[in-house]
Amino acid sequence: MIVRFFTVPECVSIRGFFVCAEAMSAALKCISCQKEQINLVVQPIIRNFAAVMSILFILIGAVLVLWGADRLTDGATALAQRMGIPQIVIGLTVVAMGTSMPEFFVSLMSAIQGTSDIAVGNVIGSNAFNTLAIVGITALVAPMAISRNTVRKDVPFAVGSAIALMLMCYDGEVSRIDAAILFAGFIVFIAYTLHVASKGEALAAEEIKLEDMPIWKSVGLMVLGLLCLVGGSHLFVGGASDVARTLGVPDAVIGLTIVALGTSLPELATSIVAAKKGRSAIAIGNVIGSNVFNILMILGITGLVLPMDIQGITSVDLWLLVGSILLLWMFCYTKYSVEKWEGGVLTAIYVGYVFWLVYNVL
Repeated sequence: MIVRFFTVPECVSIRGFFVCAEAMSAALKCISCQKEQINLVVQPIIRNFAAVMSILFILIGAVLVLWGADRLTDGATALAQRMGIPQIVIGLTVVAMGTSMPEFFVSLMSAIQGTSDIAVGNVIGSNAFNTLAIVGITALVAPMAISRNTVRKDVPFAVGSAIALMLMCYDGEVSRIDAAILFAGFIVFIAYTLHVASKGEALAAEEIKLEDMPIWKSVGLMVLGLLCLVGGSHLFVGGASDVARTLGVPDAVIGLTIVALGTSLPELATSIVAAKKGRSAIAIGNVIGSNVFNILMILGITGLVLPMDIQGITSVDLWLLVGSILLLWMFCYTKYSVEKWEGGVLTAIYVGYVFWLVYNVL
């Protein structure tokens, strides 16, 4: 557009004044159009860049969380060995807690940042993924032998904790009283586990290989792992929240799927490796124990720090949480094993659940 500029004498007359005004208006419109055209080009670039950065934060956060949990577990295990703590106690407490550290820090940071649906969805989604996908896939790799101790002790605790969480979520929040009840259940679970361990009834103590390292290195690994867990969970939750807002996906769905999958990678890797080595009893014991820790310890501590309002968690999610562990318990009683066809059923249920979540979002 060519805009004519008038001299002062031309603008003195009334007609000249209006002509000058029109010319100035046209010039301003031209500048405005140019700004709009620039915005049309720049804004998509900014949005795409933000989306890429959010995904990058999710990936980096997941790597840091998983790596940090591994370092924290190694350091704590080695320190416990140096202090003369029995290996069975280390395996049933320190190592088990270590595999739940990603879920713990992600849920805690989510609650602090005001995304409670991600915090609770992370636990529910992780437990569903553990019970259905991990056990299912592992059983498809090799039938899983289940110890009587796991069926009689760990699975009932997992069932009870799932039912307790479902009942607590129906009023739309996890209050401090609810959290205190969950954490009390966690203390009971730890006490009972140590009591069983002291009698030599627990399994897999000899399977844990501990590295003899100096105390300074053990403490250093614990501090480094803790820093990675805090920083990684912050990036992970921030990236997941940004993606959810950009795509219009509810926080609860992000927590039930992406966040849950990311924080359950340690259990998945451990179970697959254990199945290939013929140690399926250890694999399923780790999964069930992780489910108990996720609900009782993670939501117990997180809820005590900050009560959580729950808006996006549906009754379907809660019933899947309870139904999946009940189904696994039933499978465990059949010859104390999970056969390949039973693993296929568990895996198919989880795939169907994910499709249902995606369908409801779209």
